[in-house]
Amino acid sequence: MVKRIALPLIVVLGILGLFYVGLGLDSRELPSPLVGKPAPPFEVPSLDDPDTMVTEQDFVGGPTLVNVWASWCSGCRAEKPYLIQLANRGVTIHGINYRDTREDASNYLRQSGNPYHTIAFDPKGDVGMDWGVYATPETYVLDAAGTIRHKHIGPLNPEVIREDILPLVARLEEEA
Repeated sequence: MVKRIALPLIVVLGILGLFYVGLGLDSRELPSPLVGKPAPPFEVPSLDDPDTMVTEQDFVGGPTLVNVWASWCSGCRAEKPYLIQLANRGVTIHGINYRDTREDASNYLRQSGNPYHTIAFDPKGDVGMDWGVYATPETYVLDAAGTIRHKHIGPLNPEVIREDILPLVARLEEEA
């Protein structure tokens, strides 16, 4: 009788324990297998000019941020002022417009400003898939050679910029 009750109780408690541990994890801290590796190759049209192709090679040459965004993304709207501030400070930011329409994305940038040096247009999400995008927004920090050195999932905010992004960009500028 005790065995009949004990075994299911142990199984249920084990499952509840796993759920408890899982709830305590921060989804923004998911490790990226791409950190430390070259940015995945791609070739897609530019958002601004469908006849101009953008590749990962457009993102090399100095420390840079690559921001994956969409006009329909509320988190992207929340972080936009911080991206503009970073661009005004001289940080080079490239964009990957993810699962969006050219018209909506262009209108969004016209209305709220454009911090991006180059924008790759990824309407089907193929580039995002290769880059391991979980959800928008996501921001990658690349070194001068195009190696991914950091990935941030979710909107940038002053704390993340101050504690993670700017110190890393400064260190990469010294290395370059």
